[in-house]
Amino acid sequence: MTLFQSIIIAIIEGLTEFLPISSTGHMILASTAMNIHEDEFVKTFEIGIQLGAILAIALMYIKRFFRGWTIYFKLLAAFIPTAIVGLLAYEYIKAYLFNPIVVSVSLILGGIVLIFIDKKVVNSETDLAEVEDISYKNAFFIGLFQCLSMVPGTSRAAATIIGGVFNGLDKKQATEFSFLLAVPTMIAASGYDLLKSDLAMTNQQLSFMGIGLVVAFITAWIAVKLFLKYVSSHGFTAFGYYRIVLGILFLIFMWGTDLG
Repeated sequence: MTLFQSIIIAIIEGLTEFLPISSTGHMILASTAMNIHEDEFVKTFEIGIQLGAILAIALMYIKRFFRGWTIYFKLLAAFIPTAIVGLLAYEYIKAYLFNPIVVSVSLILGGIVLIFIDKKVVNSETDLAEVEDISYKNAFFIGLFQCLSMVPGTSRAAATIIGGVFNGLDKKQATEFSFLLAVPTMIAASGYDLLKSDLAMTNQQLSFMGIGLVVAFITAWIAVKLFLKYVSSHGFTAFGYYRIVLGILFLIFMWGTDLG
Protein backbone atom coordinates (compact mmCIF):
# COMPACT_ATOMS: atom_id res chain seq x y z
CA MET A 1 0.00 0.00 0.00
CA THR A 2 1.31 3.43 -0.96
CA LEU A 3 0.73 6.70 0.91
CA PHE A 4 -1.71 7.83 -1.79
CA GLN A 5 -3.68 4.58 -1.53
CA SER A 6 -3.81 4.84 2.28
CA ILE A 7 -5.23 8.36 2.05
CA ILE A 8 -7.87 7.25 -0.48
CA ILE A 9 -8.91 4.35 1.77
CA ALA A 10 -9.09 6.68 4.81
CA ILE A 11 -11.25 9.18 2.90
CA ILE A 12 -13.58 6.36 1.86
CA GLU A 13 -13.79 5.13 5.48
CA GLY A 14 -14.61 8.59 6.85
CA LEU A 15 -17.16 9.41 4.16
CA THR A 16 -18.99 6.10 4.24
CA GLU A 17 -18.79 4.82 7.84
CA PHE A 18 -21.95 6.56 9.05
CA LEU A 19 -23.83 6.65 5.76
CA PRO A 20 -26.12 3.73 4.83
CA ILE A 21 -23.83 2.59 2.01
CA SER A 22 -21.28 0.31 3.80
CA SER A 23 -17.78 1.52 4.60
CA THR A 24 -16.39 -2.02 4.72
CA GLY A 25 -17.93 -2.77 1.35
CA HIS A 26 -16.48 0.39 -0.18
CA MET A 27 -13.01 -0.33 1.21
CA ILE A 28 -13.09 -3.88 -0.16
CA LEU A 29 -14.22 -2.63 -3.58
CA ALA A 30 -11.67 0.21 -3.56
CA SER A 31 -8.84 -2.13 -2.57
CA THR A 32 -9.83 -4.50 -5.37
CA ALA A 33 -10.05 -1.66 -7.92
CA MET A 34 -6.62 -0.26 -6.87
CA ASN A 35 -5.14 -3.77 -6.79
CA ILE A 36 -4.04 -3.41 -3.16
CA HIS A 37 -2.68 -6.66 -1.78
CA GLU A 38 -4.60 -7.58 1.38
CA ASP A 39 -1.60 -8.22 3.63
CA GLU A 40 -1.65 -8.00 7.42
CA PHE A 41 -0.86 -4.28 7.48
CA VAL A 42 -3.66 -3.41 5.04
CA LYS A 43 -6.14 -5.39 7.14
CA THR A 44 -4.94 -3.69 10.33
CA PHE A 45 -4.98 -0.27 8.64
CA GLU A 46 -8.59 -0.68 7.50
CA ILE A 47 -9.58 -1.61 11.04
CA GLY A 48 -7.46 0.99 12.82
CA ILE A 49 -8.63 4.04 10.87
CA GLN A 50 -12.19 3.32 11.99
CA LEU A 51 -11.12 4.71 15.37
CA GLY A 52 -10.69 8.12 13.71
CA ALA A 53 -14.28 8.01 12.50
CA ILE A 54 -15.48 6.87 15.93
CA LEU A 55 -13.71 9.80 17.60
CA ALA A 56 -15.53 12.22 15.28
CA ILE A 57 -18.92 10.90 16.43
CA ALA A 58 -17.89 10.72 20.09
CA LEU A 59 -16.86 14.39 20.07
CA MET A 60 -19.84 15.50 18.00
CA TYR A 61 -22.29 13.92 20.46
CA ILE A 62 -20.28 14.38 23.64
CA LYS A 63 -23.02 16.44 25.32
CA ARG A 64 -25.53 13.64 24.67
CA PHE A 65 -23.30 11.21 26.54
CA PHE A 66 -23.24 13.50 29.58
CA ARG A 67 -27.02 13.91 29.91
CA GLY A 68 -27.33 10.88 32.14
CA TRP A 69 -27.03 7.12 32.29
CA THR A 70 -30.19 6.30 30.33
CA ILE A 71 -28.58 6.50 26.91
CA TYR A 72 -25.80 4.14 28.02
CA PHE A 73 -28.27 1.47 29.13
CA LYS A 74 -30.30 1.78 25.92
CA LEU A 75 -27.15 1.48 23.81
CA LEU A 76 -26.07 -1.53 25.87
CA ALA A 77 -29.41 -3.22 25.16
CA ALA A 78 -28.85 -2.62 21.44
CA PHE A 79 -25.21 -3.73 21.56
CA ILE A 80 -25.76 -7.10 23.28
CA PRO A 81 -27.11 -9.00 20.19
CA THR A 82 -24.21 -7.76 18.06
CA ALA A 83 -21.65 -8.79 20.67
CA ILE A 84 -23.06 -12.31 20.96
CA VAL A 85 -23.46 -12.94 17.23
CA GLY A 86 -20.12 -11.30 16.47
CA LEU A 87 -18.20 -13.53 18.87
CA LEU A 88 -19.91 -16.66 17.54
CA ALA A 89 -19.68 -15.87 13.82
CA TYR A 90 -16.46 -13.80 13.59
CA GLU A 91 -14.20 -16.47 12.07
CA TYR A 92 -16.80 -17.66 9.54
CA ILE A 93 -17.59 -14.11 8.38
CA LYS A 94 -13.93 -13.18 7.94
CA ALA A 95 -13.14 -16.41 6.11
CA TYR A 96 -16.06 -16.64 3.69
CA LEU A 97 -17.91 -13.34 3.29
CA PHE A 98 -15.20 -10.70 2.79
CA ASN A 99 -15.14 -10.66 -1.00
CA PRO A 100 -16.34 -8.27 -3.76
CA ILE A 101 -19.21 -10.51 -4.93
CA VAL A 102 -20.84 -10.68 -1.49
CA VAL A 103 -20.34 -6.91 -1.10
CA SER A 104 -21.92 -6.14 -4.49
CA VAL A 105 -24.98 -8.31 -3.89
CA SER A 106 -25.41 -6.89 -0.37
CA LEU A 107 -25.22 -3.35 -1.72
CA ILE A 108 -27.96 -4.07 -4.26
CA LEU A 109 -30.30 -5.81 -1.81
CA GLY A 110 -29.75 -3.15 0.86
CA GLY A 111 -30.43 -0.41 -1.67
CA ILE A 112 -33.78 -1.94 -2.58
CA VAL A 113 -34.74 -2.10 1.12
CA LEU A 114 -33.71 1.54 1.69
CA ILE A 115 -35.91 2.71 -1.19
CA PHE A 116 -38.82 0.68 0.17
CA ILE A 117 -38.31 2.13 3.66
CA ASP A 118 -38.26 5.67 2.33
CA LYS A 119 -41.46 5.21 0.36
CA LYS A 120 -43.49 3.17 2.85
CA VAL A 121 -42.31 3.85 6.38
CA VAL A 122 -39.95 6.75 6.88
CA ASN A 123 -42.59 9.51 6.91
CA SER A 124 -44.50 8.00 9.83
CA GLU A 125 -44.74 10.03 13.03
CA THR A 126 -43.02 9.11 16.27
CA ASP A 127 -44.30 9.37 19.84
CA LEU A 128 -40.77 9.77 21.20
CA ALA A 129 -39.48 13.22 22.12
CA GLU A 130 -35.84 12.10 22.32
CA VAL A 131 -33.79 9.11 21.21
CA GLU A 132 -33.29 8.21 24.88
CA ASP A 133 -37.03 7.61 25.24
CA ILE A 134 -36.87 4.42 23.16
CA SER A 135 -37.83 1.31 25.12
CA TYR A 136 -35.27 -1.35 26.01
CA LYS A 137 -37.21 -3.84 23.91
CA ASN A 138 -37.06 -1.67 20.80
CA ALA A 139 -33.39 -0.87 21.41
CA PHE A 140 -32.69 -4.61 21.60
CA PHE A 141 -34.49 -5.20 18.30
CA ILE A 142 -32.42 -2.46 16.66
CA GLY A 143 -29.41 -4.43 17.85
CA LEU A 144 -30.77 -7.51 16.09
CA PHE A 145 -31.00 -5.49 12.88
CA GLN A 146 -27.41 -4.39 13.41
CA CYS A 147 -26.32 -8.03 13.33
CA LEU A 148 -27.19 -8.07 9.63
CA SER A 149 -24.38 -5.59 9.02
CA MET A 150 -21.80 -8.28 9.75
CA VAL A 151 -22.31 -9.31 6.13
CA PRO A 152 -19.94 -6.99 4.20
CA GLY A 153 -21.79 -4.53 2.00
CA THR A 154 -24.93 -4.51 4.15
CA SER A 155 -23.86 -1.38 6.11
CA ARG A 156 -24.09 -1.03 9.85
CA ALA A 157 -25.65 2.41 9.43
CA ALA A 158 -28.28 1.13 6.99
CA ALA A 159 -29.18 -1.84 9.20
CA THR A 160 -29.57 0.25 12.36
CA ILE A 161 -31.44 3.07 10.63
CA ILE A 162 -33.89 0.59 9.13
CA GLY A 163 -34.18 -1.09 12.52
CA GLY A 164 -34.81 2.28 14.17
CA VAL A 165 -37.58 3.19 11.73
CA PHE A 166 -39.29 -0.16 12.35
CA ASN A 167 -39.00 0.34 16.12
CA GLY A 168 -40.69 3.66 16.69
CA LEU A 169 -38.10 6.27 15.67
CA ASP A 170 -38.52 8.85 12.92
CA LYS A 171 -35.81 9.13 10.26
CA LYS A 172 -33.76 11.75 12.14
CA GLN A 173 -33.95 9.88 15.45
CA ALA A 174 -33.12 6.58 13.76
CA THR A 175 -30.07 8.20 12.17
CA GLU A 176 -28.90 9.69 15.47
CA PHE A 177 -29.39 6.40 17.33
CA SER A 178 -27.35 4.72 14.60
CA PHE A 179 -24.55 7.23 15.17
CA LEU A 180 -24.59 6.76 18.94
CA LEU A 181 -24.71 2.96 18.69
CA ALA A 182 -21.68 3.10 16.40
CA VAL A 183 -19.45 4.21 19.29
CA PRO A 184 -19.58 1.05 21.47
CA THR A 185 -20.05 -1.24 18.47
CA MET A 186 -17.09 0.02 16.48
CA ILE A 187 -14.81 0.34 19.51
CA ALA A 188 -15.56 -3.28 20.42
CA ALA A 189 -15.24 -4.58 16.85
CA SER A 190 -12.08 -2.61 16.05
CA GLY A 191 -10.52 -3.43 19.41
CA TYR A 192 -11.24 -7.14 18.99
CA ASP A 193 -9.75 -7.17 15.50
CA LEU A 194 -6.66 -5.26 16.60
CA LEU A 195 -6.12 -7.58 19.57
CA LYS A 196 -6.17 -10.58 17.23
CA SER A 197 -3.55 -8.93 15.04
CA ASP A 198 0.08 -9.49 16.05
CA LEU A 199 1.47 -7.18 13.36
CA ALA A 200 4.58 -5.17 14.26
CA MET A 201 4.44 -2.02 12.13
CA THR A 202 7.41 -0.25 10.58
CA ASN A 203 7.92 3.51 11.00
CA GLN A 204 6.46 4.07 7.53
CA GLN A 205 3.41 1.98 8.34
CA LEU A 206 2.93 3.85 11.62
CA SER A 207 3.00 7.14 9.73
CA PHE A 208 0.43 5.80 7.23
CA MET A 209 -1.79 4.77 10.16
CA GLY A 210 -1.50 8.19 11.81
CA ILE A 211 -2.34 10.04 8.61
CA GLY A 212 -5.22 7.65 7.97
CA LEU A 213 -6.70 8.29 11.43
CA VAL A 214 -6.63 12.07 10.92
CA VAL A 215 -8.10 11.85 7.41
CA ALA A 216 -10.87 9.48 8.54
CA PHE A 217 -11.71 11.79 11.48
CA ILE A 218 -12.02 14.90 9.29
CA THR A 219 -14.00 13.26 6.51
CA ALA A 220 -16.33 11.48 8.97
CA TRP A 221 -17.10 14.78 10.73
CA ILE A 222 -17.96 16.48 7.44
CA ALA A 223 -19.98 13.50 6.16
CA VAL A 224 -22.12 13.24 9.32
CA LYS A 225 -22.93 16.96 9.35
CA LEU A 226 -24.00 16.90 5.70
CA PHE A 227 -25.86 13.59 6.02
CA LEU A 228 -28.04 14.79 8.91
CA LYS A 229 -29.08 17.87 6.95
CA TYR A 230 -29.75 15.88 3.80
CA VAL A 231 -31.70 13.02 5.34
CA SER A 232 -34.00 15.41 7.27
CA SER A 233 -35.19 16.88 3.98
CA HIS A 234 -34.74 14.14 1.41
CA GLY A 235 -34.69 10.76 3.16
CA PHE A 236 -32.74 7.71 2.04
CA THR A 237 -33.89 7.05 -1.53
CA ALA A 238 -30.79 8.51 -3.20
CA PHE A 239 -28.56 6.27 -1.08
CA GLY A 240 -30.64 3.27 -2.10
CA TYR A 241 -30.22 4.01 -5.81
CA TYR A 242 -26.51 4.70 -5.28
CA ARG A 243 -26.05 1.30 -3.64
CA ILE A 244 -27.87 -0.49 -6.46
CA VAL A 245 -25.88 1.27 -9.21
CA LEU A 246 -22.54 0.71 -7.45
CA GLY A 247 -23.30 -2.97 -6.82
CA ILE A 248 -24.29 -3.57 -10.45
CA LEU A 249 -21.27 -1.68 -11.81
CA PHE A 250 -18.87 -3.66 -9.68
CA LEU A 251 -20.45 -6.98 -10.64
CA ILE A 252 -19.91 -5.95 -14.27
CA PHE A 253 -16.33 -4.93 -13.43
CA MET A 254 -15.62 -8.28 -11.75
CA TRP A 255 -17.21 -10.16 -14.66
CA GLY A 256 -15.03 -8.22 -17.11
CA THR A 257 -11.93 -8.87 -15.02
CA ASP A 258 -12.64 -12.60 -14.93
CA LEU A 259 -13.11 -12.65 -18.70
CA GLY A 260 -9.85 -10.77 -19.16
